Amino acid sequence: MRVIVVGGGIIGLATAARLAGRGDQVTVLEKEPDLALHQTGRNSGVIHSGLYYAPGSLKARLGTAGAASMTRFAEEHGVAVATTGKLVVATGADERDRLRVLAQRGAANGVPVRELDPVEAREHEPDIACVAALRVETTGVVDYRGVCAVLARQVGEAGGTLLLGRALRGARTVGTQVRVDVEEAGTGERHDLVADALVVCGGLHADRLALACGVDPGARIVPFRGEYFDLAPEAAARVRGLVYPVPDPRFPFLGVHLTRGVHGDVHAGPNAVLALAREGYRRRDVVLRDVLDAASWPGLWRLAGRNLVPGAAEVARSVSRTLFAASVARLLPGTTADDLHPAPAGVRAQALHRDGSLVDDFLIRTGPRQVHVINAPSPAATASLEIARHVEAELDRTIGSAVRGGA
Repeated sequence: MRVIVVGGGIIGLATAARLAGRGDQVTVLEKEPDLALHQTGRNSGVIHSGLYYAPGSLKARLGTAGAASMTRFAEEHGVAVATTGKLVVATGADERDRLRVLAQRGAANGVPVRELDPVEAREHEPDIACVAALRVETTGVVDYRGVCAVLARQVGEAGGTLLLGRALRGARTVGTQVRVDVEEAGTGERHDLVADALVVCGGLHADRLALACGVDPGARIVPFRGEYFDLAPEAAARVRGLVYPVPDPRFPFLGVHLTRGVHGDVHAGPNAVLALAREGYRRRDVVLRDVLDAASWPGLWRLAGRNLVPGAAEVARSVSRTLFAASVARLLPGTTADDLHPAPAGVRAQALHRDGSLVDDFLIRTGPRQVHVINAPSPAATASLEIARHVEAELDRTIGSAVRGGA
């Protein structure tokens, strides 16, 4: 079967490698001049355990399985990886109940979790402040760009083709074929490619690409910029592994946390502020179309109305390094603004329903001979090999349905 896979991030590449490995003739289209330049290459590098997600959800099932499969994949292919474990710490008495709920959720998802008192927590992280903590041993860190390099190589070795600088502009299913409109970067020239099936892993542009292919995405992508800092060497030396706060259930993000990466650096972040461009990695990045898309979606205003206080705190932390340092100091006392060195930001593609509710799980939509990954925020990188299996099953199902329907 001839399959075109759109997207050179980790989900697109994992899917392409899986399909090529089973014998499909795979072509990968990526609009950028290189792979993994957006969400995949701009995250914290964490292999998540599956702790946070609603039991039975795709995030829980694929994330928990992905923690094991991603670690195994990296080890087998010589990609930098370490299973460091992490602490989730309650810094105030009001967070104890949320910590217990988190422990129960982890247990329901099959994640090995231990509840610790402050003395036990300091055995893992001597300089961390807390009144209670959870220890999760299966969390780790990995070089996701290194993983993508291996996946791209697997695609090529299986006879697949990677086309960089090629953007999807639309597609239509005609009988047993999908005709894909492709634009070449630089020249703007457009031509059609023909395949038996199309898989789109469009990340920050997933909703637009689905619509351009005649598939209802079911939600709108709204971009949130996550800003990071690297800790100065003296502060970094006080962090052994990964330290997370207890997440605020009112907000979709995990909060500012500390991560020792595979190369020994320690970064703090991210916060989460509305970006004024889908690829808006700097505050000054503004794309009018992206602003209008977000502002015209009722869901954004409803989400903002329900999260005025935490949203305002995120904006304040974005413009004040002192406030950002204060958030870090709740976990690592004594941290000051001088300990924070700016690091590259990322942008999270968050899908929102019209009513303002978050698309909390992975969201995959299908059309005739098409599969579109619409919502794939964290832990999508962790779960990418498992998401690829799921997409493969969805693709086979939609092809089978088309055959049965006489398409």
